Amino acid sequence: MSLFQRLDSGALQLKQLLAEPGVLQAPGCFDALSAKLLEAAGFSTGFLGGFSVAATRLGLPDVGLLSFSEMLDQTRSVCAATGLPIIADADTGYGNAMNAQRSFIEYSRAGVACMMIEDQLWPKQCGHTEGKQVVSRQEAVARVRACVRAREDLGLETLIMARTDAAAALSFEEALWRANAFTDEGADITFLEAPRSIDEMQRYCTEVPGIKTANLVEDGRTPWLSPDELQDIGYSIVLYPVTLLLSNMAAMRNAATSLKSGGSYEGPRATFTEAQAALDWPEYDATLATLDTNKSRQAPE
Repeated sequence: MSLFQRLDSGALQLKQLLAEPGVLQAPGCFDALSAKLLEAAGFSTGFLGGFSVAATRLGLPDVGLLSFSEMLDQTRSVCAATGLPIIADADTGYGNAMNAQRSFIEYSRAGVACMMIEDQLWPKQCGHTEGKQVVSRQEAVARVRACVRAREDLGLETLIMARTDAAAALSFEEALWRANAFTDEGADITFLEAPRSIDEMQRYCTEVPGIKTANLVEDGRTPWLSPDELQDIGYSIVLYPVTLLLSNMAAMRNAATSLKSGGSYEGPRATFTEAQAALDWPEYDATLATLDTNKSRQAPE
């Protein structure tokens, strides 16, 4: 990516990716560096999830402690750092339908390709934990409607991913109703969180039209299927929201333990040169050289 890349939303790029055959893989990133590493690995998009941001920015659980302003700030940093179209988690919209609408507008300004909005009651919880509650049908639909209306009124391109946690909080039938209602309201992508079986995953893909999202969490509730298997069922996109976070935690813990016990770390790591390359240091130096004042035109005597 260019050091001075424009902060375009990437929405049209994401639409093109979703129109291609196969399941689009969107691993979870949590900051600018992790997003750049996804891009370097060859992924076409990334997912900025609240669980990972709450963990890395606050060192706290994903239970509504991460504020709108903190998540928006992280979103801006990630979108500025990478050319990937980013799908960003806006939780519940941080309030009522008007809050959700403002969240959509500000996320669009931050450069996201797609914003995810959900129907949990605030403060929300991670989708694969116990104790979740959801708002009424009316409030859930109003949040999506408010985002769609803002997009239409302002002529924005940002996609809307509408998520329901009703399968765990109420019933799978209620989750299907809400996913269909979100599609009717104009959501581009639906996300039925935490189906517990392949049968439930198949029902979701069969009974809800449009683009469907799978969310695969290590040690989570949903069966872990390959992209080909997900495509056969009817999914178009798969999120891996915490894979990078969990592997990063293990690597940092191992390095810290090794340093504490022996004063050195001999495990897998990037070289300092590789780190500089990942951070666009060579491009920075090259650009700075072109601005050398010694090469600028001298003022007339």
